[in-house]
Amino acid sequence: METEMENGNVSQKWCFKGNELLVKSSAVSVRGVLNMVVGNLNPDDPRTVIPLGHGDPSPFPSFRTAAEAENSVSEALYSAKFNGYASTVGILPARKAVAEHLSCDLPYKLSPDDVYLTSGCAQAIEVILTVLARPNANILLPKPGFPHYEARALFSNIQIRYFDLLPEHDWEVDLDAVEALSDENTIAMVIINPGNPCGNVYKVEHLKRVAETARKLGILVISDEVYYHLTFGSNPFVPMGVFASIAPVITLGSISKRWMVPGWRLGWLVTNDPNNILKKQGIVDSIIGFLNISTDPATFVQGALSQIIEKTKADFFAKIKDMLRETAELCYSKVKEIPCITCPSRPEGGLFVMVRLNLSLLENIEDDVDFCLKLAKEESVIVLPGVALGVKNWLRITFAVEPSSLVDGLHRMKAFYERHAKKQ
Repeated sequence: METEMENGNVSQKWCFKGNELLVKSSAVSVRGVLNMVVGNLNPDDPRTVIPLGHGDPSPFPSFRTAAEAENSVSEALYSAKFNGYASTVGILPARKAVAEHLSCDLPYKLSPDDVYLTSGCAQAIEVILTVLARPNANILLPKPGFPHYEARALFSNIQIRYFDLLPEHDWEVDLDAVEALSDENTIAMVIINPGNPCGNVYKVEHLKRVAETARKLGILVISDEVYYHLTFGSNPFVPMGVFASIAPVITLGSISKRWMVPGWRLGWLVTNDPNNILKKQGIVDSIIGFLNISTDPATFVQGALSQIIEKTKADFFAKIKDMLRETAELCYSKVKEIPCITCPSRPEGGLFVMVRLNLSLLENIEDDVDFCLKLAKEESVIVLPGVALGVKNWLRITFAVEPSSLVDGLHRMKAFYERHAKKQ
């Protein structure tokens, strides 16, 4: 290795450097973009920061998790039965509990062998995209969508093709676009139901058409259902696995959102495959292979899972849904008071709503990123720019906060609009 003298010191040439794919992937992540917005806050503003950008309601008293869930984790921890390593696919009682829990909504019964426990839904995304990666592969992602899919696909060298969600049709999948984008190298399409970031809930007829399209194209459906049963509108939640006899489905989910505990980091990847197509195609063996060389969720949380599911009372979920119904309606109505943003449809599920930004009504605002940076600096309100979700000049707002905080944040957004409104 060559060396050279610099100011009397030996300067060594090094052969290593950072992975540029990680930097590129991080730049399109929610956390990466929100960190940029948060970094623009004015430290001298005495007001409380209103976090309307990130979907973590756990700090708010109204969204505290069920006492049964907390007690189940405590009992599992103090039992001293779950201090060791777990099976790489997850401990059997927990997998059995998830299989029975999810089977309640399906026309067939899942087996514990269909369930793989992960460190939150984020790791489940990592697992399936790594498993599906191969030379020249492409994946179809929704726009707007959850950018973790894009980040993981980039890192796995999977080409990304975007299909639109249609705001004028309650954010349904543009299935004609899905067919037009697909070719012999397409491996899967992703749907998120209930929707992040749009707050939509797909009708059962639309989900069936998604399955029929996937079968026609010979591709897998990855159904992100992390917000399962967090619905409060006219459409009930229907899992994509209902149509797994038409096309195989990988369901991704977790306890993070339904139990309001994203920090507990317990998720799952489930194979919905009554025709054994995934097994024949080597997907099951590849999932196990990935988990054998990866990490897994904390064992004591796995140990608590069956009791979390069994003991949490229905009134806890009813309370959360009522709270979200109230804050979603509050958000929808208050947004109407801010002329520069419009919401195409009333949210019916999940924790978010997408609003369109009308720059023609504003002065000195270049785009959605500029809007969010200046809003943070001037009003100490954090919202997520749509560019992070694949759509420019839109904003994602979470309504999973205390009603008083939501009203305060939207009032500040209105004040921001009035300060930057274009003079007539």
